[in-house]
Amino acid sequence: MIYPEFPEYEDVIGICAPSAGVGSKEESFDLSLEVLADEGFNIYETDSVRNDDVPSAPARIRGEEFNSLFEDDDIAMVMSASGGDFNVEMLPYIDQELVASHPKWFSGYSDPTAIEILMTTKLDIATIYGVNAGAWDWRPLHDFQTYALDLLHGVIEPQYSYDLYSSGGFDEETGSYIMDTPVEWVLLQPEDGGLEESDQLLDVTGRLIGGCTDVLDWMIGTPYEDLKGFAERYSEDGLIWFFDTFELTPMGLMYSMNRMKLMGLFDNARAVVFGRVCFTGDADDIDYLSLLERVFGELDVPVIWNADIGHTKPSMTLINGSFAHLQVQNGRAELEMELL
Repeated sequence: MIYPEFPEYEDVIGICAPSAGVGSKEESFDLSLEVLADEGFNIYETDSVRNDDVPSAPARIRGEEFNSLFEDDDIAMVMSASGGDFNVEMLPYIDQELVASHPKWFSGYSDPTAIEILMTTKLDIATIYGVNAGAWDWRPLHDFQTYALDLLHGVIEPQYSYDLYSSGGFDEETGSYIMDTPVEWVLLQPEDGGLEESDQLLDVTGRLIGGCTDVLDWMIGTPYEDLKGFAERYSEDGLIWFFDTFELTPMGLMYSMNRMKLMGLFDNARAVVFGRVCFTGDADDIDYLSLLERVFGELDVPVIWNADIGHTKPSMTLINGSFAHLQVQNGRAELEMELL
């Protein structure tokens, strides 16, 4: 696994817009850039970042702007400006040879999962999942945001499950996320062809790999992922899969996981971790878990549900390709990542 150098004081972070532009939310975006500047980073934006479009620009232009940041030796790290849609369109325009010969950290979240999976599974370059460049627009910052800032400096401390999460998302009236619901990581162990909730300690290690489930779902089978190869290369380490589900239905999630299972992607899994689903529609946890039981019940793989991963806040910052140590018991969790 290739681990790029972390940016140093006064190094330049290059920001591109592989999905949406930030033209409709420039005020909050600039609040986030203020934080990055206060941390000692200089910022360079490609031309499409502040476009008020989804996607920010035609696919070829987005690809060229992304490539330019990897080609420029003055850029120490690359970040996606925002999530959005249509990231898949630009993948054919990414110069994989250029990226492989100029490995840099890429950080993105949600739709930019596509870039991270390409880089980590095909090029063996570790990537950062959990924050786009606009992630620090809260005042005051939450602990999960300060953790992500530390990680940009190369400080990788253990992460712990949080106490409360925001069940309602962003509150327009207060202009903030209201943390109103207790966090509980649900541990499910395979037993008799099903999944049983357990209060026993889960203690596993393995390579972290994952991202936005909705994006992974349509990436599988394209030329821009090598999840099978990644799983085989790191089979001795084992894998810890993490899934950030945006709006897949219970049936949609079940079909996605079943396809991955039939591909053998969970053969060397040490655990499969699901974050809280962002948009569930009329479904509840039981609807999801009853169908996931059909996928994982017969596998000797523990499943974790409602983890601090993804679109509901707070959320952990995860390094795709890192070697991780995960402990879960009684609704609480600890995750350590090492660059091994």
